[in-house]
Amino acid sequence: MVTLTINGSELELDVPDNMPLLWALRDVAGLKGTKFGCGIAECGACTVHLDGEATRSCVTPVSAVQGRQVTTIEAMAEDAVGQRVQEAWLDLGVAQCGYCQGGQIMNATALLKNTPKPDTQEIVDAMAGNLCRCGTYNRILAAIERAADKEANS
Repeated sequence: MVTLTINGSELELDVPDNMPLLWALRDVAGLKGTKFGCGIAECGACTVHLDGEATRSCVTPVSAVQGRQVTTIEAMAEDAVGQRVQEAWLDLGVAQCGYCQGGQIMNATALLKNTPKPDTQEIVDAMAGNLCRCGTYNRILAAIERAADKEANS
């Protein structure tokens, strides 16, 4: 048994210590928003926040997250920055197929929490590890810029 703090709630999960966090979230905790993409931390579909930092859950064992805060896409509606990012995503119609978008939003939210007013190159650099098969990169960039502008104007 491992005890994890996920989206502010403590959960006891009967999983092996070396189980990737992704599978503990999806298959045991029932949080399906975090997606499997590549399994080698290259695509970003599995991105969650670990103590506020964007982290690839497909290669992170549950033993590495005990005693730390895990936040998934399901909690972004309750997060002020996450709300702004999601609103910008909807306003600009970022998602096409949508598969990667949870990971994109998690990475963008972590970026804006650490760098509230990033320049274009900082956004490009921060998002470089998140792949989108549909190629919505220009809309992703525009949405992050819009979310940052809303913070600056608040």
